Amino acid sequence: MEVSVKSSSGAAAGTITLDDRVFGIEPNRAVLHQAVVAQQANMRQGTAATKTRGMVQSSGKKPWRQKGTGRARQGMVSAPHFRGGGVVFGPHPRSYHQRLPRKMRRLALRSALSEKMSTGGIVVIDRFDVGEGRTKTMLAALSGIGAEGRAVIVVPEPDGIVRRAAGNLQHVRVVTPNGLSLLEILQAGAVVLYRDSVEPLTRLLLGEPAEAAA
Repeated sequence: MEVSVKSSSGAAAGTITLDDRVFGIEPNRAVLHQAVVAQQANMRQGTAATKTRGMVQSSGKKPWRQKGTGRARQGMVSAPHFRGGGVVFGPHPRSYHQRLPRKMRRLALRSALSEKMSTGGIVVIDRFDVGEGRTKTMLAALSGIGAEGRAVIVVPEPDGIVRRAAGNLQHVRVVTPNGLSLLEILQAGAVVLYRDSVEPLTRLLLGEPAEAAA
């Protein structure tokens, strides 16, 4: 498909052809859902912990004698039914990691980008002209291309000036093609692609080596 390219001021700067295999497929909802669940699970730390009765520091002495008190027999105060005792079936440190095959990860990203393209959420620009990297200039540039709000900027290679300009904007992320996150695409109002980042992103999501680039 052919889309227009904008300058940082919002003016037309030509056109570019996007690969339909990345930006024009029918989104696979099942794979999208599985990929989102896996990414959210992999973000969990899994550090929640409780102590069992064997971990609680307490005396092992019987709280009172076995018979003759009229009370129920007890063995130790670290039992779960005592205040300050151990916890039954409580959480323990564990890994929530879910492995997703590489082909499914790529399909999920292609589905998300295609969905975003169909709703007009992808903007291709020539490049951002943010001068010395001031936040005010970045805000003006984003406003000029209609990308106010939450946005993901995909640059072809690490750009310290653009990263500095967006550093104070909590709702703006600057990434390279191999750092693009599925959740960020779905949550963003706009995905801003540098013209030069389209080709490496396409190769990455199609699993093509760099030598295969046209």
